[in-house]
Amino acid sequence: METVSTNRAFDGVQGVYRHASSATGTDMTFSVYVPPHAEGAKLPVVWYLSGLTCTHANVTEKGEFRAACAELGLIFVAPDTSPRGEGVPDDPVGAYDFGLGAGFYVDATEEPYAANYRMWSYLTEELPALIAAEFPADMDRQSIMGHSMGGHGALTIGLSFPDRYKAVSAFAPIVAPGQVPWGEKALTGYLGTDRSGWRKHDAGALIEDGARVPALLVDQGGADQFLVDQLKPELLERACADAGIDLTLRIQPGYDHSYYFISTFMADHLRWHAARLG
Repeated sequence: METVSTNRAFDGVQGVYRHASSATGTDMTFSVYVPPHAEGAKLPVVWYLSGLTCTHANVTEKGEFRAACAELGLIFVAPDTSPRGEGVPDDPVGAYDFGLGAGFYVDATEEPYAANYRMWSYLTEELPALIAAEFPADMDRQSIMGHSMGGHGALTIGLSFPDRYKAVSAFAPIVAPGQVPWGEKALTGYLGTDRSGWRKHDAGALIEDGARVPALLVDQGGADQFLVDQLKPELLERACADAGIDLTLRIQPGYDHSYYFISTFMADHLRWHAARLG
């Protein structure tokens, strides 16, 4: 693991790191904030998955999470959203919603993406092992959150590993990718046209198929330009109601899809996670 940079912040350390990933076959960059702590202490870990076009840098620079993490004693991990580098295939026409920056947190099966676009394995297997080895992380106390495409990733990973993640939350998540243009494009491109293979990467479908977590927290901007066509939180609300999952869905009037929205409610989410991480 290569250290790209470290900076002192709120008496902790904000680092950016790079390593060669066996899952993606590329170098991957991620950021980790480690709050101040006693020597030898092991701290709970919050994973944050970013949205379309983003890297680790967006939340690291704009998320305003460090003060709350320092107060609550939380390690904050922010991976990239897709593999990158020479030879990594992109969208054929360079669209923003597929390819580089748009890995959708799946293991692709379709060519030419199958070799590199293995973000599911990277985030559920490889990177957690690296975090456990290199940081003072208590891997028995993990939680996960994300924004937009990353909200989709947080929900699907959290629902798939309910014993691993003690809390799951999201900002403006794509809750039913099989029913919206962003998701249909990505899942077709990465996984093919057989929609049955999409279900484990669709939060609504996972819940319909029996996946359960005790509770979910979702914040959604009421002025989000993607709310009606791409996000559809009402579908998650319906699925949770039918399944008996305690969903707290907060529609925040006047807020859009940006980091102004995310940073406003970030501390709320971190406190919600901390209460469940112990």
